[in-house]
Amino acid sequence: MNVLSVFLAALATAAATGLGALPFLLVRRPARRWLGVANALASGFMIGASVGLAYEGVGYGSGRVALGALAGAAFIEITHRVLGHDRGIHFGVLRGADALRALMVVGAMTLHSFTEGVGVGVAFGGGEALGVFIAVAIAVHNVPEGLAVSLVFVPRGASVSRAAAWSVFSSLPQPLMAVPAYLFVETFEPFLPVGLGFAAGAMAWLVARELLPEALRESRAGTVAATSIASAALMLAFQLLVL
Repeated sequence: MNVLSVFLAALATAAATGLGALPFLLVRRPARRWLGVANALASGFMIGASVGLAYEGVGYGSGRVALGALAGAAFIEITHRVLGHDRGIHFGVLRGADALRALMVVGAMTLHSFTEGVGVGVAFGGGEALGVFIAVAIAVHNVPEGLAVSLVFVPRGASVSRAAAWSVFSSLPQPLMAVPAYLFVETFEPFLPVGLGFAAGAMAWLVARELLPEALRESRAGTVAATSIASAALMLAFQLLVL
């Protein structure tokens, strides 16, 4: 396995995030209740991914995972409070509260991607078969993350291509971090549990802070709960089967 192969594998995982925008090619302006269901679906997938990240990190050190999770949740909350005072905030074609929500989602996904990139690089350091296996697993659960990003762009007037581009952008740290992690496995491995915990905490807090409240505004509570639980269970089952 060489550096270029590791980079290309991690780049493919990043590109998979853009697939989350594809449903909007079929339904450009879905009804509000379906947006609620989609937000609930993305929430469940992200909660399942967060639990999986934390579980994976415990094997390296539970204390560091817990510390990282608290730091991730605190980062999202502090960022929201700091930026929330600026009503003139712009993000792409979005303004105000919509721009803040998009910035929070893209920011959380981007931070999370740093850890995923390290995970890919460390996995390839353990052998080509393990690296490919982990890269495929990360690519699969990057798709609902792309859906979460697209949900804050397309319904508010952004094009599907722009939503897909921001989705892929949020995962670009994966190929950037995979190469140094592959080359310097022993250096990066001690930081992996903190990073996994940070990503898990940030995503879980983002779901509680942004995605679930948005889902509940657009769909009935029972529908949101059932959809979130089902998608979380599906993501957890997938991770148990492949990781």
